[in-house]
Amino acid sequence: MAKAKKGAVELIALQCTTCKRKNYTTSKNRRNIQGKLELKKYCKWCKGSTEHKETKIK
Repeated sequence: MAKAKKGAVELIALQCTTCKRKNYTTSKNRRNIQGKLELKKYCKWCKGSTEHKETKIK
C-alpha cells in the first residue's frame, strides 16, 4: 500500500448543512484555498440543491 504524501492537495468530504450527511468527496489545494470550501450541491436525501461545507474524511 502506498503512503499518502503531505502535499498541498488534500482529500475532503462535503457535508449537507440541512441533513448533515456526507454526500461528496473532492480534493482541494491548500495553497490556493485557505478557508473552508462551501458549494451548492444536490442532496438526494433532501431532494434539492443545498449548501455543502467541507469536513474531514475519516
